[in-house]
Amino acid sequence: MQIVNIIEIAVSVFLVLFALVAVFSKNLINSIIFLSIMSMLAVVAFALFRAPDVAITEAVIGSGLITFIFIITIKTAKKAGKEK
Repeated sequence: MQIVNIIEIAVSVFLVLFALVAVFSKNLINSIIFLSIMSMLAVVAFALFRAPDVAITEAVIGSGLITFIFIITIKTAKKAGKEK
């Protein structure tokens, strides 16, 4: 077994692990952090599969923008909940 195959298997296992942790986490901020980590692992997977354009898109949109939008949405919802 080549080292690349071992890395691909490890990345795949960690992707599933972080997805499950994100789904079953009680704290929303922790879920967002785990989803961001999962997205960065997807970037590594795409790079290993020789898809650099998809990896860059996932890094910018999936890890950066989506994480930012989720955090802003949660903060805004908490502020709106306190006002009522």
